[in-house]
Amino acid sequence: MINPASFPISAKWPAKNPDVIQLYSFPTPNGVKASIMLEETGLPYEAHTVTLSDSDVKSTEFLSLNPNNKIPAIVDPHGPDGTPIGLFESGAILLYLAEKSGQLMGQTATDKAKATQWLMFQMGGLGPMLGQMGFFTKFTGSEWEDKRPQERYIAEAKRLLAVLEGELAGKEWIIGQHYTIADIAIAPWLRALEFYGVKDRLAWAYHPNLVAYVERFEARPAVQKGLITPPRG
Repeated sequence: MINPASFPISAKWPAKNPDVIQLYSFPTPNGVKASIMLEETGLPYEAHTVTLSDSDVKSTEFLSLNPNNKIPAIVDPHGPDGTPIGLFESGAILLYLAEKSGQLMGQTATDKAKATQWLMFQMGGLGPMLGQMGFFTKFTGSEWEDKRPQERYIAEAKRLLAVLEGELAGKEWIIGQHYTIADIAIAPWLRALEFYGVKDRLAWAYHPNLVAYVERFEARPAVQKGLITPPRG
């Protein structure tokens, strides 16, 4: 059970069922990782829409759970040591839920190591670089007269896509035949290229392995549900 005194976030986003995992998120590439993972594992949860506005992510209540003011975040009333636990950072949440459920890390210790490796690839490279590319191509940075930052991140995005295109040759998922948390981390960021309006600049159509990979990902029922959970409000 979640104690509001220990988790002040519940004052702003009260739990209807405080005995299940509470998800605080918004449907961004990082945000949907948590909702997709929860849908894939079947762990019971309750989703709360936390918009990207300062009134939400910089509120005292949200900062009490994530001082870095970013979605997603969770509270699990049944933590690993028998007490509730709050977590932020999408990669950490994926690892935690994989361990809790015993799912989506492959079948062997080697699978687990490979899945963790590609999760770190997304967290340290693909996500940050594509996010910066989005800033310089779609948002405020696109208005800057100096186009060198835009060119730098477009080039890095092309490099990263080439890495993934090569890795997926002859494979269904990033570590092989098993769908894992690495795919849940990577695929939402590839989908973001449509939102950023850069598919043509990145020659997306000339990456057949990636095109098929994203299509397989989007066809999963848990992904379809997770992509719209929580609702935008």
